[in-house]
Parts: sequence; C-alpha cells; structure tokens
Amino acid sequence: MPVATPSQYREMLDAAQKGGYAYPAINVTSLATISGALKAFSESGSDGIIQVSTGGGQFASGLGVNDAAYGAIVLAEATHILAEKYDVLVALHTDHCHPAKVDGFLRPLLEASRKRIAEGKGPLFQSHMYDGSELPLEENMAMSKELLKQCAELDIILEIEAGVVGGEEDGHDTSGLPAEKLYTTPEDMVTVYESLNGLGRFMFAATFGNVHGAYKPGAVKLEPTILRDGQQAVMDKYGADSKMDLVFHGGSGSELSDIRETLGYGVIKMNIDTDTQYAFTRAITSHVCENIEGVLKIDGEVGNKKCYDPRSYLKKAEQSLCERLKLACDDLLSTGKSIYSA
Repeated sequence: MPVATPSQYREMLDAAQKGGYAYPAINVTSLATISGALKAFSESGSDGIIQVSTGGGQFASGLGVNDAAYGAIVLAEATHILAEKYDVLVALHTDHCHPAKVDGFLRPLLEASRKRIAEGKGPLFQSHMYDGSELPLEENMAMSKELLKQCAELDIILEIEAGVVGGEEDGHDTSGLPAEKLYTTPEDMVTVYESLNGLGRFMFAATFGNVHGAYKPGAVKLEPTILRDGQQAVMDKYGADSKMDLVFHGGSGSELSDIRETLGYGVIKMNIDTDTQYAFTRAITSHVCENIEGVLKIDGEVGNKKCYDPRSYLKKAEQSLCERLKLACDDLLSTGKSIYSA
C-alpha cells in the first residue's frame, strides 16, 4: 500500500463524511510509533492518518540536528516506504503549526512536496494544519487563505482552527485562557466557511471545550452540539453542500458518547496522542519493573543483555500503541471500512 494519493485522500474523507465515521490521526515520533500505527490500521481494516507535530519533527531529527521540518521529512519519507507493506491507506498530516513556526516548519515542508511533485511523485504530506487560533479571527483567516492557496496548488488539504484547544502540547500552553475561548461560535464557523470556500479543500478544527492531555472524568466539559449548531448555521445560509469536514482535537480520554455524537455533526478526523503516548510508555515501564535486575547492572552484576537491549522493550511498546489505536478505530467506527483496493 502506498501512502494515499491526493485523490485517494479526498475519497477517504468523502467516505467518512458520507458513512458517519472518522479516522484516528495519530502523532508519531519514531520508526516504532510509525510501525505500530501502520500495524493497527492494517489489523483494523481501517484507513488512517499519521501526523507529525513540530515537536515530533524536532525530536525525530535528533539532538545534533534539532530541526522540526527536517525531522518531519525523515518521518514522512519513512512512512512512504513502510506503508508499501500494508493493505490499507494512510495519509500524512502535520499537526498544530502556529504562526511563529510557519516559515521554519510549514513552508519548508510545502517546498519538499513541490520538489517531490517535480520528480513525478506525489506530495510528501497530503494535508497540513495551520493553527492561527491565537490570533484575532480576521488575522487568522488572512493567513489561512494565503496558505490554503499554496496548498491547493500542490493538491494538499489545509486544516485550520478557530477557537482554542485548551491544555498544553509541544510547549504551546493555552491553559490560562478564559473558558469561552474553548468554544467556537456559529458566527465564527460561518466566517471560516465564507473566508475559505472556493480556495481549496480544507478541514476545520472547531472547538467545543476540547483540550490536549489527560484529565480525570468530569474535568473537561465537551459540548458537541456546538458543532451541530455551527454546521447548521452554515448550511442554512449556503445549502447542504456547504457542510464542512470537521476535526476533533484532544480526543484522548474523551467519553465514547461524546466521540460518537461528533460523528453525526461532520467530524471525519480525531487526533489521538496522549493515550497512545501513555500506551507506548506503559509497556516500557512494565518491562523495566518486571526485569529490573536484568535491565540494570545491580551490585556489580552484569545484567541481562536480552532485557536491556532497546528492541526488547520497544517491540512491546509498539504493540501496546497498536492495541490502543485499534480501540480508537473501533470508537470512531472506521474499523473494517478501508477504501483501499490493490
């Protein structure tokens, strides 16, 4: 299975919108996390989205390089190669590029796709996210329009955000903002549609109280009906064909009832990072605790190479991430619905 072509990606999103399901979009940082994601999608019979954040790209580039765009290119090219061995479609996406990082992250990645296309290949990434939610909406839309036009020239989809996802991710902390900032208004959704319609295909991360990170039950107040009301406001004004492809950020730890409710309002992509990070690390921690005398050279002993060989615990971590992502496919009703055909 190659990574989805631009036309296949559009077909994926159309199928999800028509079928009332969504794709898990998992953040990756390494070969092990990419492989765990591909294995999960394949075993679930689900297409999916593999994405790279600025922090994930920076990490993947290594301490000696420390370049987010360069690391993102490494992860994307690795995914293109590894994906050929699987029997479902995946698309590559970048997550949360804030205005200050556009020139150092998003633009170099667009240039990488431009070079790839000139070589007769498809774009490196099939979609990107520009997160201008920290700006006034008018400024957010001005930059979104510019970037959407550039993406459309390369047959790439742009995801944008209006309203703010709470919490902290990759050093971007919005936890101090007023609660009302966490909820996109119907008026904002109409403005987004009017600003971007006709410039190229886009996805919209409208916010409805969602936050990044893990929280105890009851700590996060989601209001999925915000998505319903915003979509209706747009369709009342511009017709049924104006229904937007929506994205659910901060999906980790959400109640299944809230997740399923959003599917009826046009959500076709849900980001999952915190829960898969935990699944990955939980398996490593269990390995270390259960094999502590083999992992460490205690009291002058030599330990057990089979226990401290990184492959011994990274394979367990990969499988644990795989199982958590398969659960996300079930939650989002994408299991068994791959559109891929050899």
